[in-house]
Amino acid sequence: MSEGSASLIRKPEGKTLEFKRDLSSPRPLLKTLVAFANSAGGRLVLGVSDDRKVLGIDNPLDEEERLANLIADGISPRLVPNIEMITLEGKTLLIVEVFLSGSRPHFLKPTGMEGGVYVRLGSTNRVADAPLVAELQRGVSGISFDALPIPGLTLDALDLKAIRSDFEGRNTVDERMLQSLRVLVPDQGRKVPSQGGVLLYGIERRQHFDDAWIQCGRFIGNDKADIFDHIDIHDPLPKAVDEIMLFLKKHAMRGADFSEVRRKDIWSIPVNILREVVINALVHADYSRRGSPIRVAFYDNRIEVESPGSLLPGLTIEDIKLGVSQIRNPVIARVFRELDLIEQWGSGIPGIFRQAAAGKLPEPIIEELPGRLRFTIHLREVLPLTREQSRKGEPGPVKAQSKAHSGLESGLESGLESGLESLADRILLCLKQSELSKRELATALGHASISSKLNLRVNQLLDLGLIERTLPDKPNSRLQKYRLTKSGEAAVGIRKEDL
Repeated sequence: MSEGSASLIRKPEGKTLEFKRDLSSPRPLLKTLVAFANSAGGRLVLGVSDDRKVLGIDNPLDEEERLANLIADGISPRLVPNIEMITLEGKTLLIVEVFLSGSRPHFLKPTGMEGGVYVRLGSTNRVADAPLVAELQRGVSGISFDALPIPGLTLDALDLKAIRSDFEGRNTVDERMLQSLRVLVPDQGRKVPSQGGVLLYGIERRQHFDDAWIQCGRFIGNDKADIFDHIDIHDPLPKAVDEIMLFLKKHAMRGADFSEVRRKDIWSIPVNILREVVINALVHADYSRRGSPIRVAFYDNRIEVESPGSLLPGLTIEDIKLGVSQIRNPVIARVFRELDLIEQWGSGIPGIFRQAAAGKLPEPIIEELPGRLRFTIHLREVLPLTREQSRKGEPGPVKAQSKAHSGLESGLESGLESGLESLADRILLCLKQSELSKRELATALGHASISSKLNLRVNQLLDLGLIERTLPDKPNSRLQKYRLTKSGEAAVGIRKEDL
C-alpha cells in the first residue's frame, strides 16, 4: 500500500470522496457514482466502515466484476470508471474513480432522467431539479444561459439610457457595439436581446426574470430572528453594485461621526473584500433558477452573500480558492469587465483570501447549499445593534447625519461626481413642502421624466434615513410617495442655514 493510498483513508468524506463497507446496498453506491460524474468527479472506496476501520472486500475479483455489471446495467448514459484493487493492512479494497463526464447528465436507469439525475453537494447526493439538469446539458454543449436569445423582444426592450450612462466615455453605444457584447444576438434572421442583455439592462426585467433582484437586510444579533432594516434593489446589475455597497456602508457607520469616517477612512467592514464578493455573486449567479433572489445579510459579526446556483460542474470549493475559474454568465461577465468592475479590487477569489489574511480577518467561508452558494465575510469588529434602536426605528446615527450632511457623499465614499449633492438637497427641499411621488418630484425639479440619476438619489436618501416611503410595505406601488423623516427635516434646516 502506498503512502498516498494510506492518506486517502484518513481524509474526510466530501464532494469528491466517499467510503462504503461493501456492495450489499448497490443503489446508494450508484447514486454516488452518478453524482461524481455529473459534478466534479470523485473516488468511491469500498471496504471501509463509517468509522474508517479497514474491513476489506471478500472475493475482490468477483466483487469487481459484479460492480462493473451494476454500473453497466444501472446507469445511463454509459459510465466507464476506473476500478482499482489496493491492499491496506493486509486487506483488499476497491477504489472506483469517476471523472467529470462529457456525456452528462448521467442518471439511474430505473428512475429515468426526471428523478434519477444526481449531483454532489458536500458529502451528500442530491436529486437535480429541472433547471440544474438543463444547466448540465448546456454545459456539455458549450452554451451559456445568458447568451440565449429571447425571441419576440426587440432593441426597445433594453434601457439604452442606462447603457449609455454606464459606457459614457468608454464606447459608442450602437447595435454593433451591443452585438459585440452579445447583449443583442441573432435569432431567426433578427437581432434580439439575449437573456444576459435583459438581465443587465432590461426595462421590464422582472417580467422575464422574477428573481433577478437583490435583497439586503440588517439583522439584530447573529441570526435572522429580528430584522432591523432592509431594501430591495431592482437597478440594472452594474448599478446594483454601488447600491448594495451603500447599504452596507450605511450600517457600518452606525454610531460613528461622518466627518471622522471621512477624515480617517475608517470602516468597520472590509469594504474592498465585500465589493469583490458582491460582484462575484452578481456575475456568477444562476439566473435560470426560480424561487429566490441574491441575498445580502448583515449581522452583528459577519456579512453573508448568497447567490442562486451551485458550483459549475468540474469545480470544487478548493479549486476556486486556488483561482480555478469557470464563467457561468459570459455576457454579464464581459459587460462587467468592460466597465472595470471585475477585478477592480483584487484578482478574484484568491485576492479575497489574500486581503482577508493581510487584514488579519478570519478566513472567509464558502459553502455549497442546496441550490445556492454562500460567501461569509467576518467583520473587523462586532457591530452590535440594540433592540432599543430597533424599537425607535433609527436607520442610522441621526445626529451625525444632520451635522455632516454637507459632506454626505464624500463621507459615504459613494463615488458621486461633484454637483450631484445639490440634487439631493433639492429633493429634500421639495419634500419639505409636501409628500411627492417620483413623477411629481421630477416635475417639481423641472425634469421631463424620472431619470436614473433621480432614482439613484431617492434610493440613497432612503438608505440614509433622510426620507421614507408613505407605503413602506409596498415599495413598488403606483401610489407610492415620499416624505421627509425627522433627520431629513433636520438636514434641510441645517443646509438652509448654511446658505
